[in-house]
Amino acid sequence: MQARWSDLVERRLPEAARGRPDWPVRLDHCFARILLDNTCGGPWRESVAPPAWANMPPARLAAAVELGEAVLADRADLALLDGRSLRWRGKRSVPPAPEALRAGALTLRRWRRADDAPFAALNADPAVMSHFPALKTPAESLREARGLDRRFAADGFGPWALEMPGEPFLGFVGAMRLVRPMPFRGGERAGAAVEVGWRLARPGWGRGLATRAARLALGDLFGRCGIGDVLAFTAAGNAPSRRVMERLGMRRDPAEDFDHPGVPADSPLRRHVLYRLSAAEFRAANGAAA
Repeated sequence: MQARWSDLVERRLPEAARGRPDWPVRLDHCFARILLDNTCGGPWRESVAPPAWANMPPARLAAAVELGEAVLADRADLALLDGRSLRWRGKRSVPPAPEALRAGALTLRRWRRADDAPFAALNADPAVMSHFPALKTPAESLREARGLDRRFAADGFGPWALEMPGEPFLGFVGAMRLVRPMPFRGGERAGAAVEVGWRLARPGWGRGLATRAARLALGDLFGRCGIGDVLAFTAAGNAPSRRVMERLGMRRDPAEDFDHPGVPADSPLRRHVLYRLSAAEFRAANGAAA
């Protein structure tokens, strides 16, 4: 994989750039920056010691190579990926997201350092993670928390921390731009699709919080952010999440069910269902509240 990475960023991408005047970069280190930052969810040196090709975890280096291959195949928007990288590095900016969204007692807010410990506990709970391939270590949770919050700087939106009175952190709900090519319509081009998702700690279950919070996040996404449509997907057996998707008015076409490329081929969680929702459908269902 290290040899593939070197060949990709040092030879293949710079050579391809000669025939692509629309590409924003030409040099090997610029391609490396874009691919690594988007794979790491922020400036790569904050999570990987240089040199990245030697110290990157194999799965993440493979994801960076996959993203580079998508750029070469015109299945990724290099300008979009470059913009995200530059915004993380303070070279560009997007209009800031609000600090919080509120609906009655429910609050969606930006992440805090105090969320790190309850988020790690959530990710280590077998019940919460029963539809994921594995539990997360504290280090993996910390990296994920930072990456989730950084999405606001990169895209203007992201997964919000969910809070209720007396319950300062119940998980997250919000939207994420997909930067990994996915095997469904609209997902083939990295960066084009936006996913809405949630992950709640057990005290937040059975209270309708995921649905209410997702409606609040979608109203902001379709309104302030101007996103035209979103999708959601989960393991086929994840009935609670599927019920939330259906309560939100999302539509599923069984012909679009797919095998998730990030889940091992022999895992019972590999088969996923896909749901879609447009801004127009959301506004029709929610009226002026949207």
